[in-house]
Amino acid sequence: MSRTRTQTQSRNDVRYAHQAEKLSLHSSESISEKSKGGVAVEAKFVTPLDPVIQTADGNRLPTVPVDEAHKINTLKNLKDGKKPRTDILRPRGLSRFYRRGAGADSPEKSQNAPLTDQHDGEGARLGAAIPPSRTHPLFPPLPLYGPPSRLRKVQCRFFRLSSFLLSTGFLLVIVLGAIFTSIPPVARWIWLRITLRDPDQGRPFLEEERRRQALREKEEQDWLHQKNKRRRRNSQHKPDTASMSTDEEGSFEPLEGGPDKLVCDARYYARRVGLDVEVFKVQTEDGFIISLWHVYNPKEYTPVPQSERKEGSPEVFVRDANGLQKSVRRQYHDGRRRYPVLMMHGLLQSAGAYCTNDDDSLAFYLCKQGYDVWLGNNRCGFEPEHVLLEYHDPRMWAWNLRQMGVMDLPAFVSRVLEETGFEKLGLVCHSQGTTQTFVALAKEQRPDLGDKISVFCALAPAAYAGPLIGKMYFKFMRIISPAMFRMFFGIHAFIPLMMTMHGILPGSLYGAIGYKVFSFLFNWTDVRWDRGIRDRLFQFSPSYVSAESMRWWLGRECFAKQRCVLATREEGQIEDVEDEQAELKREAEEEKREQAEAQKSDRGKNAWYNEKVPPMALWVAGRDDLVDGRRLLRRFERGREPHVNLVYSKVIEEYEHLDVIWAMDAIEQVGKEVKQVIWQTMSEDARKSCRMPLGVEEIKRAADDEEMDGTPA
Repeated sequence: MSRTRTQTQSRNDVRYAHQAEKLSLHSSESISEKSKGGVAVEAKFVTPLDPVIQTADGNRLPTVPVDEAHKINTLKNLKDGKKPRTDILRPRGLSRFYRRGAGADSPEKSQNAPLTDQHDGEGARLGAAIPPSRTHPLFPPLPLYGPPSRLRKVQCRFFRLSSFLLSTGFLLVIVLGAIFTSIPPVARWIWLRITLRDPDQGRPFLEEERRRQALREKEEQDWLHQKNKRRRRNSQHKPDTASMSTDEEGSFEPLEGGPDKLVCDARYYARRVGLDVEVFKVQTEDGFIISLWHVYNPKEYTPVPQSERKEGSPEVFVRDANGLQKSVRRQYHDGRRRYPVLMMHGLLQSAGAYCTNDDDSLAFYLCKQGYDVWLGNNRCGFEPEHVLLEYHDPRMWAWNLRQMGVMDLPAFVSRVLEETGFEKLGLVCHSQGTTQTFVALAKEQRPDLGDKISVFCALAPAAYAGPLIGKMYFKFMRIISPAMFRMFFGIHAFIPLMMTMHGILPGSLYGAIGYKVFSFLFNWTDVRWDRGIRDRLFQFSPSYVSAESMRWWLGRECFAKQRCVLATREEGQIEDVEDEQAELKREAEEEKREQAEAQKSDRGKNAWYNEKVPPMALWVAGRDDLVDGRRLLRRFERGREPHVNLVYSKVIEEYEHLDVIWAMDAIEQVGKEVKQVIWQTMSEDARKSCRMPLGVEEIKRAADDEEMDGTPA
C-alpha cells in the first residue's frame, strides 16, 4: 500500500515538474543558478478567467489559458499531499456562454478535466500550443508559448520575418491610400489659391486659430527677452508691481519656451504652460512595468525622490492593519488637498494625447483648476518593460484589451490612491480607455474596482462599433484566419516599423504623415483643431501595442465580429428588435406606459454591471464613425443597466472621435463639465478636505440660489 502511494506521489511530482517547466521563464535545458527564480510555482487567479503565474522568486509571468492554470494548481496540491479541488471557479455572469456546446473545445469539458496532457511536448509547434478559440465569444484565450527552446526561437524568427514583410506591405498600401485620397483636397486647395480665394474660409475657428498662431509667434520671440527680464527682476530688492501676478497663486509662469521642438515629451509641454511632470513606475499583477505621469504645479509641490517612484509589489489595493487602503500623504494638507483624477488614453496613443493643446490640454486644464492629475500609460507604451520578460519573447506580447482592463487599470488606481491618501478618485477616459474600464467594471471581471472610483467620465465611449468597422482594410483583417493574422502581423508588437519611423523622421514630417494616415483610416479631420499645432498632436502616437490586442479589435473572432465589448452580436440584434418594438409601442399605445415600464425593468436581466458600478458620465461625439456612443447611451437610458447611475450625458453633434480632447472648444464643451461632474460626485468628506476647483463655486452658488428661489438658475 505504501509502495503504491509512493509511486503515485512520484508520478504527481514528475507531472507537476513537467507542467511547471511548461509555464516557467526558462526551459530545464537553460535554467541556471541565476535563473532558478523564474521557475513556475503556481497560478494566481486575478479573475476567474485571468490566471497569472507566480514564480519561485515571487515575480509574475503573464496570463495563461485557464485549463493550464488549473492544471498546475491541481498538480501542486497532489504533490503537496492535499486533496485536489473539484469546485473549479467559473466566471460569474458568463454561464450562458459556458453552456453553449459541450464539445471537446468547450470550457464545460476542458475545465472539468484540467489534467489533460494535450500539447505538452516541449518541442510542440506554436500553432499546436494555441488553445481553441471558442471558450468565450468575446475574449478567446490567448496563445500559450511556453519557455524558450530552439524550435520556438526558429518559429519566432519566422513570424518576425513574415510579419515584417507582409505588415510593411500592408502599411505601404495604407500610406499610398492616404496619399491618393489626399489628391482631390490638395487640388481644390490649389484651385482656390489660384482663384484668389481663401481655402481655410470655412473653418469654424479660423479667427481664433490666427489669433493663437500670432500669440505663439510673439511668445517665441519674447522668450529670450523674458528670461533676461526675470534675471534683472531677481537682482533687484524692490518688487516689480507690474509683474506681481507671476508670483500669485493661480498664475503659471512658463518654464520652457521658444519654438516648439515637436518632441514626444509630456514634461516639456507641461513646462511650457508653467506646470511639470514626474514619472512613477507601476507593476501590474502579471509583471508588466507601466508608466504613470503626475502633473503638478511646481510652485506648491516638490517632486518625489526617484527612489520612491519605482515600481513596487504587484499586489493592488493593499490594506493596512486597520483595513484601510495603504497610502502615503504627500505635501497637501486638509482644506487645500487636491482631489485625484486618473486619465486613460485611447488605442495607439499615450497619455501625451491629453498634453498637446497648451493651456487647452485637458490634463493641464484640470490641474490648473485645482485637481491632482495623474496620467496612465498602458502596458508597453513607448518602452516595453516586464520584470522577467524581454522584448523578443512572444509572452511579452500575449495580451489584449482584457488584460489592460483587469490588470493595468487597477494597478494605476491602486498606486494613485496610495500616493494621494484618498479612498476614491475620479476617472476620465477616452476611446479605448473607456473600453478597458467598461470591461474591468463588469460584474464577471473586477466589479470591486467600482468602489475606488467616485465617477467614470467617458469621452467618445467605445462600447459599440461604428460603421467604420466595415471599411475594406478592416474587413481584410476580419476575413483572414487567426493563423494568417499572425503571419501578417506577427506574435510580437503590431507593425513595430511605425515606432522605428517615429524615432527617425523629423517631428514636422512625422506629424504630417501621421495626420494623413490616421485621417484616412478613421475618417478624422482637423476642422475643429488648431492647425498650427496639429503636428504636435501626433508626436505621442502611435505607441507599442501587441498584435494580439489588434487582433482582438479587428480580427474575425472578437470586437469586429461581435461589435460590442460585453455582448455578442446576437444579443445586440435582440436589443435592436426590443428597441424597435418599444418605440412602436410608445407611438401607438401611449396608454400602456405602465406595461412598457415593466418590460423596461425586465431588460436588466442581461446587465453588464452590478450594484458596485460607479456613477457614469458620457460625452458622445455625434459624427463619430469609429464607435457608436449613442447606442451605449440608449442602453443606459432604456433600463438595460439598472445599477448604472448616469449622472450626466451629452451628445455633441458636430464632434468627431478625437474632437472631445483636441477641438479648439473642447474645454468649453467637455472640460468645464468634467470639472463640475467630478466635484459634484465626490464624497462630502473629500469636498471638505479638498480645495474647490476654480469656477465650481459660482456653479454651486447658482444651484443654491435656484433651490432657494424655486426657479431655474
